[in-house]
Amino acid sequence: MKKVVMILLALAVAQVAYGYDRQLAARFDAMFSQLTPEMITKRPCEINAKQLFDMIKKKEDFVVLDIRTPQEMEIVGVTLKNTLQIPMHVLFKEENLKKLPKDKMIVVVCHTGTRAAAAVIALRAVGFMNAWIFKNGIGELAKEAGRNVVDVLW
Repeated sequence: MKKVVMILLALAVAQVAYGYDRQLAARFDAMFSQLTPEMITKRPCEINAKQLFDMIKKKEDFVVLDIRTPQEMEIVGVTLKNTLQIPMHVLFKEENLKKLPKDKMIVVVCHTGTRAAAAVIALRAVGFMNAWIFKNGIGELAKEAGRNVVDVLW
């Protein structure tokens, strides 16, 4: 019995000494080790308004995930087909993760792109490798939409 207690104590001390979640660190390592300088110049995991409009025009199958607060969504909403509105503060609840597709691109939108970047990193860490950041957020989308989408959406 003393040996078991000593082993458990040693494991607990080792965990405290290292002070981080090794499994989560290994998952982040698997993701970030792919981001070589060459890859970073290609802007992995990020799409811009032009790319989004091209996807709409080509009728590609994707989901827009709006992670803004309910108050933000009331002011300006995304009305594209296949839009999910799940605020970031509840995104990682099991019932909400179950709503996300594993088989199509998920374009994550927020106000400026900052929350989308954090959400995409976390989504990819938990297995949604199809999550992409919408660059510069809803403001950029509104700015670029204007006349650029007249032939695409109407």
